[in-house]
Amino acid sequence: MKTKIFCDIADFKIIKIFNTKSIVDGFTTNPSLMRIAGAKNYKAYSLKILKVCNKKPISFEVFADEPKEMLKQAYEINTWGKNVYVKIPVVNSKGLFMGQVIKELSNKGIKLNITAVYTYEQTKKIYKSLNKKTKSIISIFAGRMADKGKDPLPIFKKSISLTKKSKNTEILWASTREAYNYIQAKQLKCNIITMPPKAINQISSFGKSYKAMTLDTVKGFLIDSKKSKFKI
Repeated sequence: MKTKIFCDIADFKIIKIFNTKSIVDGFTTNPSLMRIAGAKNYKAYSLKILKVCNKKPISFEVFADEPKEMLKQAYEINTWGKNVYVKIPVVNSKGLFMGQVIKELSNKGIKLNITAVYTYEQTKKIYKSLNKKTKSIISIFAGRMADKGKDPLPIFKKSISLTKKSKNTEILWASTREAYNYIQAKQLKCNIITMPPKAINQISSFGKSYKAMTLDTVKGFLIDSKKSKFKI
């Protein structure tokens, strides 16, 4: 089974470049990435992105905190393109599970990306709320878990086992920290991994020998020391 690679970025120029790369199967964005990209008008900026990325799947997240407003935004975002997945947080800022929002949208056939997932229990609740006929992604934040000293692998194993019978439900490895996470995701038979551009570029050098890596590292140190004109 192929583990698809999505590019985790909202920068229009970078999306334009990475949209042409065969290694990239889709894109994920979030309000924080949109802010970093300099987006002022959320809809206008998203539509600009969709002019260059109109075939590969791309996720745009709601930023409302109340269920009613969340639904309103989700229905609007869904109209922006056939390749759009609407990103819904598993809970709002008050910690309330967004099951009813997920259920309503999924039953209407709206493609969803449920985000900010950290536990198998959350995966189970999401999976129960989803219409299995509708395409859906469950994004589990591996990197952020690892940053806090928690092992994400058991959660992925159980979540992948739970959803494997549903052809429309995919598990996504989110908050990637290094290129090797792609190997881990593949070993787990994770459906998707979303990676920053730098990590995607690093995958192209997979298979390089240890000898070559040693030489590259030493040469890099030498070049930088010469540029700095170091003397002892």
